Amino acid sequence: MKAMILAAGLGTRFKPWTDLHPKALALVNGKSLLERNLIYLQSFGIKDVLVNVHHFADRIRDAIIIHDGWGSNIHISDESGEVLETGGGLKKAVSYFDQGPFVLMNADILTDLDLNAMMSFHSEKKPLVTLAVTNRRSSRYFLFDAKERLSGWRNIKTGEEIISIPGPALIEKAFSGIHVISPEIFPLIHQQGKFSIVDVYLELAGTHSILGFDHSGSKFVDVGRPESVAVAERLFV
Repeated sequence: MKAMILAAGLGTRFKPWTDLHPKALALVNGKSLLERNLIYLQSFGIKDVLVNVHHFADRIRDAIIIHDGWGSNIHISDESGEVLETGGGLKKAVSYFDQGPFVLMNADILTDLDLNAMMSFHSEKKPLVTLAVTNRRSSRYFLFDAKERLSGWRNIKTGEEIISIPGPALIEKAFSGIHVISPEIFPLIHQQGKFSIVDVYLELAGTHSILGFDHSGSKFVDVGRPESVAVAERLFV
């Protein structure tokens, strides 16, 4: 199995570090987020990894070369001209995923989610996409029905809501930034250029199976802001 780590973002929530560095190289107990996630993937046998780059792209390239990929076989998807967001970045990488399902994950999350269990769930249920989710509090939620199908999205701060599959008592789950994706999704993505993969999922959810994999109880930190580093350092040595 292959994986892609999304490391191209500007990291605006992580200022002032990201004024001079890419967020993927932010340190947690002396190890960068990128290194930790590569080692995390290796623990499940995944060593073929694509990393997209934009913000301080050369810094990420140099770190990968200096550390010999931290033991992984890394390819770079260069978005130096324009950051393409999650959907555009994935679509640009279509030629890399020439086999079966693959993992997509954000560079700025840390977790001990059992990825083997998530991949087994995906293999058994055979959805187009499996999304890692938990019951934690968030400002934005994916909405699922009783069969774990993605049915919509809600921003509780703004009140914005998108419903893909109408139904009673939709369940709010916070997204953890890890996806297992079947390559059959690529011909279904009509969006071009810069776009969010969430928009793709919400559009496809009404006609294709997109499921949630609940890993509540696992360690999880979204290292999106400088203050979250201290939380991450308590949980991940």
